[in-house]
Amino acid sequence: MASRLEVKSVRDAPGFLIASLALWRQARRSPGAVGVALKAEMLKGTFWTYSAWEDKAAIYAYAAAEPHKSTVARKRKVMREATFVFFSAPVAELPLSWDEIRRRIAEERESAK
Repeated sequence: MASRLEVKSVRDAPGFLIASLALWRQARRSPGAVGVALKAEMLKGTFWTYSAWEDKAAIYAYAAAEPHKSTVARKRKVMREATFVFFSAPVAELPLSWDEIRRRIAEERESAK
């Protein structure tokens, strides 16, 4: 699973980063998590995530758990855009590069237009 999250203003980026780090820690400890990565482009107000999970049930359990659930609800008001991509990949191919993550997200954004 990969995501691109964009805040409305660069002023929102520090608070969004702090919240993102808490969710990153939660994801790392979540049952079924294989690996989790976060990349922040603070001056652009853009955040990228990439995570590998044993199955979709594990992702959905993480998303429904606290603090993820309430943080997403709280941070929605500062969000400009969000793109999520779900895909399968053989464990031997992990981790994917950030270039590959960006490509997959760009492809998803293009198809959504």
